[in-house]
Parts: sequence; C-alpha cells; structure tokens
Amino acid sequence: MDLFEANRRDQLASRAPLATRMRPHTLDELVGQEHVVGPGTLLRRAIEADKLSSLILWGPPGSGKTTLARIIANTTRAHFAAVSAVTSGVADLRAAIKEAADRLGMHGRRTVLFIDEIHRFNKAQQDAILPHVEDGTVILIGATTENPSFEVNSPLLSRSRVVILRPLTDEDVRTIVRRALADEDRGLGGQHLRLAADALDLLVNLANGDARFALNTLEFAATGVGYGDAPEITADLVREAAQRRAATYDKGGEDHFDAISALHKTLRGSDPDASLYWLARMLERGDDPLYVARRLVRFASEDVGLADPQALPLAMAAQQAVHFLGLPEGALALAELAVYLALAPKSNAVYRAYGAAQRDVVDTRNDPVPLHLRNAPTALMKQAGYGKGYKYAHDHEDGVVAQQNLPKNLAGRRYYEPTDRGFEAKLAERLARIQEIYANANGEQGEG
Repeated sequence: MDLFEANRRDQLASRAPLATRMRPHTLDELVGQEHVVGPGTLLRRAIEADKLSSLILWGPPGSGKTTLARIIANTTRAHFAAVSAVTSGVADLRAAIKEAADRLGMHGRRTVLFIDEIHRFNKAQQDAILPHVEDGTVILIGATTENPSFEVNSPLLSRSRVVILRPLTDEDVRTIVRRALADEDRGLGGQHLRLAADALDLLVNLANGDARFALNTLEFAATGVGYGDAPEITADLVREAAQRRAATYDKGGEDHFDAISALHKTLRGSDPDASLYWLARMLERGDDPLYVARRLVRFASEDVGLADPQALPLAMAAQQAVHFLGLPEGALALAELAVYLALAPKSNAVYRAYGAAQRDVVDTRNDPVPLHLRNAPTALMKQAGYGKGYKYAHDHEDGVVAQQNLPKNLAGRRYYEPTDRGFEAKLAERLARIQEIYANANGEQGEG
C-alpha cells in the first residue's frame, strides 16, 4: 500500500458516518446476538479457531450482519474480499474468485468472500459462486434481509449454514448510543454532548432495533445542538433528524406475508383489536389496499361463510369503497370490515365442503350427468332420455324433491356439514328437514 492509498483510507475512516466508525472490531465489542456469537456458542468457537464454513447471515436492517462479517475478517487469517450485490455482477464475482484461486495456489491462503445483500443476485449470479464454494476455493459469507429459503438458491443454501440474527433489543440500542456519545476516538465523545432522557427514549423507540438508524439519527441531531458548557440533544432535535420510524417492513418480502398471516389469524381468532393493529400496520407501511381488501373478501367466504351470510356482501362493499376512495379515506371501510369479520360467528363448513367436492372431481371417475338433470333443447335429445324423470321442485311440499343428483359412483355422498354457529344453525335445521324428506321418499320407494 502506497502513501496515497494509506492517506485515502485514513481520510475515509475519519469522515465515515458515525455508524461505520462505531462498528465493533471484535466479538467482545459486539452488542446483541448472544444466541449465535455469545461466549461458548458454536459459531464463536469456529470464528476464534479460524475454522469457518460458508454462512448466510439473515436478519433485519441494522442487526449486525455486515459488522459480524467484518469481525470475522479481523479474526480470521484468511484473506477477506467483499462484494456488494447492489453494484457488482458476474464479472466482479469471477475476478474475485480467480484472485482467490491464485491466492490459494500460490500462497496456500484461503479467501472469505463476503457478499452483501446476496438476495439481490439472480439465479445465474448465485450459480456462478456455487462450484467455488463446493470445492473450497472461497468460504462464502452472504448477508441478507430476505428469507434465504426464497431468495438463495437451494444448492448454495445446502452448502451453507444459515445464521439468524434477531432485531436488537431496546437496551442493546441504548448501549450502542451511549457508547457512541462517550467514545472520543470514533464517536462523538470529543463534543461533550448530553442526550436528554426523553430524547434517548424517543431515539430508541424510533430505531425499531436498527442500530444504524439510531446512530445516523444521533449524528444528524448532533449537528443541530447549540454551543455552550453542556450542549444538549433534545427530543425535538431527534424527531426532526429522524423524520420517520426506521422501516422494518418490506411490503414485497417476508414481513408482508407475516403481516397478512397475522391479520388473517387474528380475525379467525375473533380479536378485533389485534385485527385493527395488523390492518393498520399493513396499510401504513405501504401495502396495496386492494390486496388487503381481496384477502378480507376471501376471509369472509372461507372463515365466516354461512355463519353470517352478510359478511361477504359487506366485504365486497368495502372492496368497492377502497377502489372508489383510495387511501386514506378507504382505510376506514377496511377497518369497519375487519371489526365486523372479527366479531362475526365463524364457520369453514363451506370451505371444507368445496374442498371435499373438489377432491372427488380430481380423484374419482367423472361419470356422465344423470339423465334427468341434462339439458334437452331438441327432440332428438328428448328421445334419448335427456331430462326424463326430472321433478320440478316448486310443485312439491317444502320445495324439495328427493332425487339422486350426483353421478352414480358418488350416490349418497355428503359434502356440506353445517355448524351450529350463527345463521348456519338455521341452515342446519333446514338441511335436517331436507334429509328427512329424502329418507322418507327412499323408504316409500323401498316399500313399493
């Protein structure tokens, strides 16, 4: 390294954002993630013994993925090469892998290849890494905020250990912020700042477990303090510096599917308060309101069903209201629907009945439609027996005719079994009467 390169690195280090300057250099400095790198854990022992295998670090923003990779770089005797999937392509990967192969062949030194945001690499780019991970040319450390099950190729995933990093706790973030305020070499300690207690509480709350967000907000807020014996960062400065809460929600990723699952399950559990929370969380984080409306329409037919026949019309009305109004006004229509669906009696009898009928269509022989049910628009069809024996239900008591309406191979099959909840209890009474009429008619036919 020449003097110009050394000076460039020194300048970058001194001018880097606070979050970068405060990045821990050792495992002992790392805050949080004790479940994976705490004393005595398998990963920590592997890092300290320099016996790493390929890793996929999966966790939310600001949880320490890049930090942990850098700590490994400082600990291992292997060469550390970093690539960002945002700015790099296959050519960059091939260059890094060639250098790793040359390094291994010439000096016997291994290479740790760190790929930040590995989920942004497509299948072809991930496939380019695979053979070199398999033959040991590189030890892969991939960092991702997305579920590796969906975003990392299965062959690559099977050759790596997935390390799940959790969001930092509020106490973890407090520790990191206080450390940055006190550190005179890398942090803000030389400015002798005070952070008001309510400002610290607000900063921790807004960070949502994201250390990078907390430190970047703290650094920006520090630029607005006045001069004096004890310059103070106030809650107003923190609020102005943050502008928003740290975004932990990805409307196109796993968070989105977890949130809609939570909404669906709390509706099913008849909890209107939790249902409103998950609804608001999706809408306020940018989910498509029509997507949410579609899921609520589905819930009305799947989980409420005929226990409350008004649920589906109300769901369609809410969908139309959202389509007509948009947000924010349409959110109230969805909120009204969510409360209604949460409090409505529940039945999945129709859902189960249709599923059973669907399985019979797929799994059994599709016999012809019984003759008495067939359409008979021509004389020839009538001569062939189409429609023969059909009984018009309105001409009979209770509007019920005991006819065999299923194909012969499914005669007597029952799909719909109503519950005793809500309006479906009345339907159960009606069905019992229909079945009684059928039974009596079959008995009379048997006697004859």
